[in-house]
Amino acid sequence: MRALVLLAAAALVASAALAAWSATKDGAPRRARLALAADAARLKTIEFADPLGGPHAPNYIRLLAEHTGAAPDFARLTRAFLYSGTLPPETKMAMGYRVARALNTPYAQAHAERWLRASERGRDLLARLREGQTSQLAPAEQAALEYAEKLTREPVGITDADFARARAHYNDSQLVELTMTTCFFNYFARLCEALSLGVEDWTPGATPATAAPEYRAPAARIGLISDEEMAATAALVAASKEPQGAMAGLGLGIANSQRAMLRAPELALAWRAYGSAVRERATIPRELQLHVSFAVSEANGCRYCTLHQVLGLRRLGVDMAKLVKMRKDDSALTPRELTAVKFARLLTTTPSAVTDADFDKLRAEFGDRGALDVVLQTCAFNFMNRFTDTLGLPSEDEAVRTYREVYGVSHP
Repeated sequence: MRALVLLAAAALVASAALAAWSATKDGAPRRARLALAADAARLKTIEFADPLGGPHAPNYIRLLAEHTGAAPDFARLTRAFLYSGTLPPETKMAMGYRVARALNTPYAQAHAERWLRASERGRDLLARLREGQTSQLAPAEQAALEYAEKLTREPVGITDADFARARAHYNDSQLVELTMTTCFFNYFARLCEALSLGVEDWTPGATPATAAPEYRAPAARIGLISDEEMAATAALVAASKEPQGAMAGLGLGIANSQRAMLRAPELALAWRAYGSAVRERATIPRELQLHVSFAVSEANGCRYCTLHQVLGLRRLGVDMAKLVKMRKDDSALTPRELTAVKFARLLTTTPSAVTDADFDKLRAEFGDRGALDVVLQTCAFNFMNRFTDTLGLPSEDEAVRTYREVYGVSHP
C-alpha cells in the first residue's frame, strides 16, 4: 500500500519530470542528434520493440531502425537482458535505474522506472529506490545494486572483497548475469545520451500491453550446465570455425570472454547476435573501430580488452612504432582517427557531458551513419571492459605474446 501511495504522488509530477528529462542543460527542448524512423508499419514488424510488449517503439529503436539493420536484434537483446536468465527481472531493472542515476542519464532512468512500474514487485522496489530506502531491501538485492553502481563508476574497480560480497548471494552463472546486466545498462545509457534522446510522451506511467514473464527461481545454489549452455556452446564452436565468421578476426577461436558469457547463454547469444548485426553493417573501417576500442579500453584501464585491441591492430598491419606511440599520446593518430578517439573518450568518462557541438564534429568527419558507428563501438567496449576485468578473465596466450612483442611487457 505504501508503494502505491508513493507512486501515486509521483504521478502528480510526472509531466514536470517529463519536461525536465526532455530538456537540455540550458532548458531548451531536447532533440535527437540523428533522425528517428517515422514509418509505423516498419516499426510494427519489430517484435518487442517495447520490451514490455506495449504498442509504442521507443526512440532508441526508432533511431536504430532508421540508421542500421540492427533494431530487431537490439529489441531482442533488451528483452533478453530484462527477462531471461535466473535473476529476478525487477532486480535487473533496479540495477538499470542505479546505473542511469550514476551516469546522470535521465532517458535511461525514465525507461528503467517504466519497466519497474509493470509489476507489483517492481513498483514496491521503485518506491524504495526513490525514497532512499535500499537498506530495507533483501541482502541479495542490496548486493546487486551496490555491485552495479560500483562497476559503473569504476570500470575495473570491483575488488576481491566486492566480488566476495556478491558471491555470498549468487552462484557463478548468476555472477556472470549480474556483470553482463550492468554492462548492458552502461551500453544503453551511453547510447541514449550520445544521441540526445528525449523521453517519449507516453513513457511516464505507461502500462504494458502484455504481462511480464513470471520469474522462476533457480533450482540450485551452484551454476549447473544447462541444455541452453550446451546448445550455445555448440553454436559458438561452429561459428569460430568459419573463416569469415564474426569471431574469426583475432584468430583466438572462442575467446575467454565468450567462454564466461556462456554461463548466461540466452544473454550471451542475444549480445552476440546484436553485435554481429552491427558489425556487418558498419561503415567505418575495422582499423578505426579498433582505434576507438583501444582508446576506450585505455581510458577504463581494462587489461584484457587492451591486449585484444593491440592484437587486432597488429594483425591489420599497423606499424609497431605507431602502437608504441599510442600508449604515450595521440601524436601518431591521423586527424580522422583523433576525432573518433576524442569523442569516444568523452562518452566513456562523462556521457552526460556530450554536447551537440561534440557530436557535430564527429558527424562532420564521418556522416550520420559513421558517427553512429563510433558511438556503437564506444558503447560496446564500455560493456566489454566492465565484463572482462571484473570477472578477472585471463588473456589468451596469443594476445599476451603480441603485447609483449610490441611493448616488451606481458600486460598494460
